Amino acid sequence: MKEYRSIGDISGPLMLVEGVEGAKYGELVEIELPSGEVRRGQVLEVHFDKALVQVFEGTQGIDLGQTKVRFLAKGIEIPLSMDILGRIFDGLGRPKDGGPPIIPEVKRNINGAPINPYAREYPNEFIQTGISAIDGLNPMVRGQKLPFFSGSGLPHNRLAAQVARQAKVLGKEEKFAVVFGAMGITYEEAEFFIQDFTRTGALERVVMFLNLADDPAIERIATPRAALTAAEYLAFDKDIHVLVILTDMTNYCEALREISAARKEVPGRRGYPGYLYTDLASIYERAGRIKGKKGSITLLPVLTMPEDDKTHPIPDLTGYITEGQIIFSRQLHRKKVSPPIDVLPSLSRLKDKGIGKGKTREDHADLYNQLYAAYARGKEAQELAMILGEAALSEMDKLYVEFAERFEREYISQGEYEDRSVEETLDLGWKLLTMLPRSELKRIREEYLDKYYERFRKEVEGGSSG
Repeated sequence: MKEYRSIGDISGPLMLVEGVEGAKYGELVEIELPSGEVRRGQVLEVHFDKALVQVFEGTQGIDLGQTKVRFLAKGIEIPLSMDILGRIFDGLGRPKDGGPPIIPEVKRNINGAPINPYAREYPNEFIQTGISAIDGLNPMVRGQKLPFFSGSGLPHNRLAAQVARQAKVLGKEEKFAVVFGAMGITYEEAEFFIQDFTRTGALERVVMFLNLADDPAIERIATPRAALTAAEYLAFDKDIHVLVILTDMTNYCEALREISAARKEVPGRRGYPGYLYTDLASIYERAGRIKGKKGSITLLPVLTMPEDDKTHPIPDLTGYITEGQIIFSRQLHRKKVSPPIDVLPSLSRLKDKGIGKGKTREDHADLYNQLYAAYARGKEAQELAMILGEAALSEMDKLYVEFAERFEREYISQGEYEDRSVEETLDLGWKLLTMLPRSELKRIREEYLDKYYERFRKEVEGGSSG
């Protein structure tokens, strides 16, 4: 392996090596300092005999004349076997939990390819998360990409941990695993996830890749790719259904912007590189189902919207690539609604494919349409009351206001360790609808009103008179 001592220039995390032969884009590099310390890097750009290298641990202390650079003729690879389950790795796939190194069954380059659209299987199996605001109104299906759009300080990580603990496919005892990739999170957040998964016993089916806030920004670029490479191995080599949670994609995009600025690239919107959309798509499109394969990858990326602005480039571009979004509301958080999911702008584009008879229950679609409409009308009446005063509301408007308040308190709000079955969620929806007269429920078929509305109305009346 040829050694070079021809570092021409250093700028931020980047280093220019001159007089190089045969270097390739994405190739791993070993940098040996005069002190004997070895750092790692990756080739970002090659121009004739010059190679631009980004250094994972940073370029501080590198002596231009005395430092040796070796090109390793391979990209970033991670070792994979079934032993990765229950383990904690850093952002580049090196063990972080004090356990032994993984003895690989295979080694894979982390820059996998997106799934060929022709080979994709259409997602249609309902995943029960145990969270009513998701299961009842925006159901998640296996193979879907459903992001959380949140804001800083909102409990998105707690909800992500709850989904990781509780997610299951109904009626099937199938192998299920969670791959958790964290980018730029604080030590406290990392500790919360580790403790939570360990205490609840979920860790044995979880693979964790942790890149902390004080870890190199360069490593952040590799973390989601390492997580998805592990997920692809479990799903498509080992026939396991995998849920991938990536938090926080905003930190990932900030790292991308930092490196783009160091490379002096022409910036796009808000200083992010012009290829942000393509880059995000190369990550998100690795999730899904493949024809003829039993396993699947369902992706739940979490991102904090800067200034709670959903027109910001990160949530905006994510929305184009993914199949819906679960939006968190600061207003609901202030009202002590937890999880503070704002169901009106939230959307799961594949929800119709995962519900109905034999999947959840035959009344599910009608019920969520009616709950959605009633809650929207209740919120409108609340706004009207704020502008014109309560005296301006009709009796029916007041009923809808009361419905909206109870809906937030009883349906959207639930405990962090409360795992509601989809039947409990649907029954809860019916109980709330008994507040409204039957004549108001125009979005539900008569047969379902006869079967469920009348039953729950009698139950509620019997309970209140008793």
